[in-house]
Amino acid sequence: MSTPPSPPTSDLLPGPRFALDRRVCVFANHWGGRRVVGMLFGIVSRLGDGVFWYTLMLALAMLGGQRGLAAALHMALTGLAALLLYRVLKRWTRRPRPYRACPGVIARMPPLDEFSFPSGHTLQAVGFTVVALAWYPQLAPLLLGFTTLVGVSRVVLGLHYPSDVLAAIVLGGGVGGASIWLWPMTI
Repeated sequence: MSTPPSPPTSDLLPGPRFALDRRVCVFANHWGGRRVVGMLFGIVSRLGDGVFWYTLMLALAMLGGQRGLAAALHMALTGLAALLLYRVLKRWTRRPRPYRACPGVIARMPPLDEFSFPSGHTLQAVGFTVVALAWYPQLAPLLLGFTTLVGVSRVVLGLHYPSDVLAAIVLGGGVGGASIWLWPMTI
């Protein structure tokens, strides 16, 4: 079964407003063609699929007593809200992924779904990080570093435009911030 040809790039991302987005995407994706770079960001992206976050939640729940259990539950509920938002936005915007719309961009790993906007990995990572840091600020170096790598990985791997990642940072920060406002940390 063959895939239908993609429409021309100009039909998908018209005008100068997307020119920088395309250029950065192509540059980052070419950089990701280096073996070590591609492997590193591939691993980061796979860990960002959930393995890293679920392991963190499990560790907090098992080792952190009541506080850790509350933090893990808070993260899980925030993740669910972020997932619902991401799914609605993907269906609504239906933005094609860069490897389908930008000549020269290669998908360096298979995507988890069809559309590009917003980056679900980044949205989840930022939402989880905001909540986890509200409970355990000492985790900042680990979580901020990992979350940054997750966002960069999505562009390097040809799966997202930089604007998808930037929007996901704002959305994830909003979801995480709202969940902290709605769930006072009393433990």
